[in-house]
Amino acid sequence: MPVLSTQNPTLLDVAKRLDPTGKIAAIVELLQQTNEILLDMTWREGNLPTGHRTTVRTGLPTVAWRLLNQGVLPSKSTTAQIDEQAGMLEAWSSVDKDLAMLNGDIGAFRLSEAKAFLEAMNQEMAQTLFYGNVGVAPEEFTGLAPRYSSLSAGNAQNILNALGTGSDQTSIWLIVWGEDTISGIFPRGSQAGLIQEDKGEQVLQAAGGVAGAQMVALVERFQWKAGIALKDWRYVVRIANIDVPNLIANAGAEAKLLELMAKATHRIPFLGMGRSAFYCNRTVAEFLDIQQYNKVSAGGGITFENVDGRRKGTFRGIPIRVCDALLETEAQVI
Repeated sequence: MPVLSTQNPTLLDVAKRLDPTGKIAAIVELLQQTNEILLDMTWREGNLPTGHRTTVRTGLPTVAWRLLNQGVLPSKSTTAQIDEQAGMLEAWSSVDKDLAMLNGDIGAFRLSEAKAFLEAMNQEMAQTLFYGNVGVAPEEFTGLAPRYSSLSAGNAQNILNALGTGSDQTSIWLIVWGEDTISGIFPRGSQAGLIQEDKGEQVLQAAGGVAGAQMVALVERFQWKAGIALKDWRYVVRIANIDVPNLIANAGAEAKLLELMAKATHRIPFLGMGRSAFYCNRTVAEFLDIQQYNKVSAGGGITFENVDGRRKGTFRGIPIRVCDALLETEAQVI
């Protein structure tokens, strides 16, 4: 029975999805998150079956002034190659065919189940974009946080310290998406984006965990092959160590987030290299919204625009996006 209740919808699951007329009810997706970063990302096909190999310039050639009748030594630039790994996110849905037929609308029932799978895939992908780490979970891809995780690393100039301590930190990210900066990747020869495949009717073996038992099920497969290629680390800035309790209390360095956001824009060599956006979680977005009452009137902070009928915040013309995948339990970056 535990296998049935966790892996396959039950009669109770069906009953909870029916409205008074016996049709599939519109489900209020209380678990739905906002992860606008997935809409902003640019994507490219990788040049490897497992990801993408990026060649970056690590040194410039030597040039020199010369006098007449004097030569100049030849020189060359130097490059390095970085292999970026893509991960394969996958899920399967199997519904007892007779169970799906109970309400008379098989398509509606399967759609209601598929929406939950799609949301789960989106949430997992967004969280991996920030926190994925192949050193800990080799089946994933390496996200942004492990790449911007030390104030003494080579890319430390793009990590701004909000001076929070402890394990209740969060971050704001400024990312410039573009083919020559940072982009999402999918393996060579594969398909971009989330794939949903209807596998039709299948006979499941050992149904319900019982050896020899069989069941006719309607099966769907969900898959997303993806990773990120960070071609130029200068086009990502992390504002780290934002102490959440201090932020809520409007105390300490966290009260100066707009100053840190201004500094972040100056860490980017050229904002016009791609699609720029700030990413923060809902708590930080709320704090920034509160601050706008003072800053907008002073002409020095956040402004708001109506985009598709919704009020969107911007900072110096750069959109501020809400990303629920950003945790409030980050460890202090030191």
